[in-house]
Amino acid sequence: MSTQPLPPIVDAATWRKELEALRIREKATTRELDAIAAQRRHLPMVELPTYTLEGEDGPITLAEIFDGRSQLIVYNHMWFEGKEWHCPGCTGFTAQFTRFNFLDNYDARFVIITQGPIDEALAYKRRVGNQMPWYSTANSTFGSDVDAPPGGGFGVNVFLRDGDTVYRTWHTNGRGVEQIAHTFPLIDLLPYGRREEWQDSPAGWPQSPTYSGWVSSEDIAAAYGDPNP
Repeated sequence: MSTQPLPPIVDAATWRKELEALRIREKATTRELDAIAAQRRHLPMVELPTYTLEGEDGPITLAEIFDGRSQLIVYNHMWFEGKEWHCPGCTGFTAQFTRFNFLDNYDARFVIITQGPIDEALAYKRRVGNQMPWYSTANSTFGSDVDAPPGGGFGVNVFLRDGDTVYRTWHTNGRGVEQIAHTFPLIDLLPYGRREEWQDSPAGWPQSPTYSGWVSSEDIAAAYGDPNP
């Protein structure tokens, strides 16, 4: 007999009834997310000055990072100056993105911008096997101006380009970033969920300190990275 905690065992009809009750809330959430996306499309925007960042091939303007597209999603990756390994949350989060061809049909691009010097940033990209395009704002105020200053946190920013003029249209950070990940939505489907102690779980469910189940930057590098970057 298993000693691990288990959900109550019921007949199929009772299970179906409970599932349908949950489905009402799930459908309401889907409609609310649609409404939030609509409100996001109605947001105003703010014009940005011209920024010059650093890319793999040298200096590049923010407008050029769009690579001819009109819309740009930027993940602002945390950077720890002088450290070998950087934010495990950022490293793990961005490791899940490998194919972006679908964005071409929506006139959009998705890139990473970090405070690290470009040579160090590209070396870290190779070390952890990241597949996204990386740029550096080490010599620009861009990061600070979009709420990702040196030594600061991570975040997602979205921009719209009209010719050479770039506008900031949306920003989020903290747990707001979860909405564009597939990791936590998958884990939240599991009976035991994230197993983090802050979660509302039945008595006896396995729970551990927050972040304890997260994959480390070293683990990402071992799984995907170049051992000789």
